[in-house]
Amino acid sequence: MEKITVLCEKMGVIGEECIPYGFDKAKVDLSVLKRLENKPNGKLILVTAINPTPAGEGKTTVSIGLTQGLKEIGKHPILALREPSLGPVFGLKGGATGGGKASVTPSDDINLHFTGDLHAITAANNLLSALIDNHIFQGNELGIETVTWKRCMDMNDRSLRDIDTPIRKDGFVITAASEIMAILALARDLKDLKARINRILVGYTKENNPVFVSDLGGADAMTLLLKNAMNPNLVQTVDGVPTFVHAGPFANIAHGCNSIVATKLALKLGDYAVTEAGFGADLGMEKFIDLKMPYLNKNVDAIVIVATLRALKSHGGAEDFSLENHEALRLGIPHLNKHIENIKGFGLPYVIALNHFYTDTEDELSILMNWAKENNHPIALAKGFSEGGKGMTDLAKIVVEIADRNSTVKPAYSKDDTPQVKIEKIAKNLYGASEVVFTKKAREQLEHYAALGWNLPVCMAKTPLSLTGDPKIKGLPTDFTLTIQEIRPSLGAGFLVALTKGIMVMPGLNKTPRAISMVVDDEGNLID
Repeated sequence: MEKITVLCEKMGVIGEECIPYGFDKAKVDLSVLKRLENKPNGKLILVTAINPTPAGEGKTTVSIGLTQGLKEIGKHPILALREPSLGPVFGLKGGATGGGKASVTPSDDINLHFTGDLHAITAANNLLSALIDNHIFQGNELGIETVTWKRCMDMNDRSLRDIDTPIRKDGFVITAASEIMAILALARDLKDLKARINRILVGYTKENNPVFVSDLGGADAMTLLLKNAMNPNLVQTVDGVPTFVHAGPFANIAHGCNSIVATKLALKLGDYAVTEAGFGADLGMEKFIDLKMPYLNKNVDAIVIVATLRALKSHGGAEDFSLENHEALRLGIPHLNKHIENIKGFGLPYVIALNHFYTDTEDELSILMNWAKENNHPIALAKGFSEGGKGMTDLAKIVVEIADRNSTVKPAYSKDDTPQVKIEKIAKNLYGASEVVFTKKAREQLEHYAALGWNLPVCMAKTPLSLTGDPKIKGLPTDFTLTIQEIRPSLGAGFLVALTKGIMVMPGLNKTPRAISMVVDDEGNLID
């Protein structure tokens, strides 16, 4: 691996554009985008997945391994990932820096405080909460009757979902699900960031008129807190592939993509920009295409869909998906096929990346590989975890080939559709729902937003574990109903969030969180 300043220079980030944070990480000044605005973009490769098991299927590991594989075959890739949240790090899923020989370093720093971006987002979010409460305390000149803005913290803590303060009823969301996080991820520059902050909905007056940050004030102070966080973070894989890790909105309750500016930098500085969208193609991929891609001014060139035998066996009804189970595997394959049909519906070329686990048997690998070949689905075995780039060259070669195909991306809905129609098209066409039911609260909210002219794109908040709204329903369910319980405006981000029944914007810890079993040596290094 290179010193971070050397890596910057080699990838074309020069002089003061590289802002070192020690020897192994840096921020890259956004002035690079201005300097390179006339340079052609590289190819944009989006990594997605089928609906995973609770522990995940290694989508980040495959994304990292793919860039290593592209480097192995002589290409010049740059990776763009989301920043991890402390909630999953100390909860069930763990960190987000890959695994084995397909890892990004310095792993512990990235997973914990990193360069302080998530702390800055938390501070900006809670500054707004303090300004709102102070305004009400000092006489409430704006006549705020109902506050819709929530506090946040970057931790799973179910006890903070609903709280009472001396001023009002309030609650917390996790930082990764906050609107400030979504805004940071979608902003083009500091000017756009401040404009988006000013559009944030604070609450409503007694007459049900909306109150915005622009009415209250404080956007400049919040922008000041976020000034350094706007610059993307640069690190590298264990074998030296440049990697931007910047912004980390959750994909089950937010839009699930890393920042616009980091992806644009990867497109300008590399021949191939590899990025991922959180969870399965039903969530992250759809949101990338419908919510992020319009701001990139660049279409996706190829989709990599990650599948594992364990997840397929889970969707096929297996209780213990680590055991060999041919019947469950075959019953789970239609779930993968549904995601492939969805990708085809968007008009994009794709390849299946079969992420290899040590528990996989040759017989089961053959079942899936043969199914793919018989049905003309491009597929490659991904062995990045155990072999690094050398185990990913087959996938890399297919990605290079399909990324050269001409394709026209078709969004999931028209921008002129009403929010209700947009939600119904996603639910019925991508999830397979037969009916979408809106609660009385959700219907009234849609009517209110329509009266205000808020016809925006929609961000679905749904379980990642199922195509339905119920995490217990696996496979390829049919004839199910999706219930929308609430519609929340995220005006700074530029979309409406549709919350399905049971979704939580502040997760809780699992029964045995990872924080309980972590072991640190006398020098503060995580060893288990």
